[in-house]
Amino acid sequence: MPDNRRSVGVGTIIVRELAATGIAAWDAFVAGCPAATFFHRAGWKEVVERSFGHRTYYLYAERDGEICGVLPLVHIKSRLFGSTLVSNAFCVYGGPAALDDAAREALDLRAIELMGSLGADCLEYRLLARTHPDWPVKEGLYATFRRIIDANPDVNLKAIPRKQRAVVRQSLERNLQVAQNDGVDRFFALYAESVRNLGTPVFAKRYFRTLKEVFGQDCQILTVLHDGTAVCSVMSFYFRDEVLPYYAGATPAVRGLGGYDFMYWHLMSDAARRGLKVFDFGRSKHGTGAFSFKKNWGFAPQPIFHEYQLKPGSAIPDVNPLNPKYRIFINTWKRLPLAVANTLGPLIARDLG
Repeated sequence: MPDNRRSVGVGTIIVRELAATGIAAWDAFVAGCPAATFFHRAGWKEVVERSFGHRTYYLYAERDGEICGVLPLVHIKSRLFGSTLVSNAFCVYGGPAALDDAAREALDLRAIELMGSLGADCLEYRLLARTHPDWPVKEGLYATFRRIIDANPDVNLKAIPRKQRAVVRQSLERNLQVAQNDGVDRFFALYAESVRNLGTPVFAKRYFRTLKEVFGQDCQILTVLHDGTAVCSVMSFYFRDEVLPYYAGATPAVRGLGGYDFMYWHLMSDAARRGLKVFDFGRSKHGTGAFSFKKNWGFAPQPIFHEYQLKPGSAIPDVNPLNPKYRIFINTWKRLPLAVANTLGPLIARDLG
């Protein structure tokens, strides 16, 4: 890929594509860049390529031999959902993580050029704050839920609104057990059943195995059991001083046991004991049960912005379960036998980045 050089001040910014020899430097930059997230880590390149087969373009801006910005991009080309260059696919957050405006602009220019050369319908950034006021934007569909947690569990418990706090306390009295750093198999069985019941195609099990392999101890599974039977499970990511519960699943019995409440309280308490400072409850759509559940825990919704550059004649994509045109598909999917859903689901889900 040709370099893009842009003169700025006393130095020249060069945009390059990540090679295997540059992974350590990329991740060192991500670890120290305030704008970067877990979803900017170089490991996502391997995860996406191995799990889904999509072409990735991990761009970085370099000034005087030092990285000054990164932009992970995935090209999803689908007959069903169109052609999108997205940062970052299968992730909540993305977009350029840069030290200054010049580095971010250099990455933007290369990404727009890449969108054109690939013939993609759009370039999409997923952001916690607007960075391009003049770009088309989709907002109001998703929110994320992040909060500072305290080292003292009593402080964290009191931060939960009274009604939800009572539910958490009740769950602690129901003889539930925790399997810490559990394997993928029990997690996947619970997750697959849950997403089928929501009418959503499931990812292949190999995706979750790859996440564990690539991110190691920064990707952990916690499973809750009742009388020896797994009732709910969550895969969480760890980054700097944050924990991000990201994928979760449960049996229908979980509600009567307060299993989700028990699980997230245990995860929060464990994170506090580790000295972590931020609990990131993740993204949910407005008007959903997950959105209400997180608000009930006292977390304030924070908007997520999807900013776009569009090919002439293209519209902002609207691939989400709340789109009325997918209603028949969703209702049909909910009735599929689980074995059928688990076989067909990965063929569709790989393009739902």
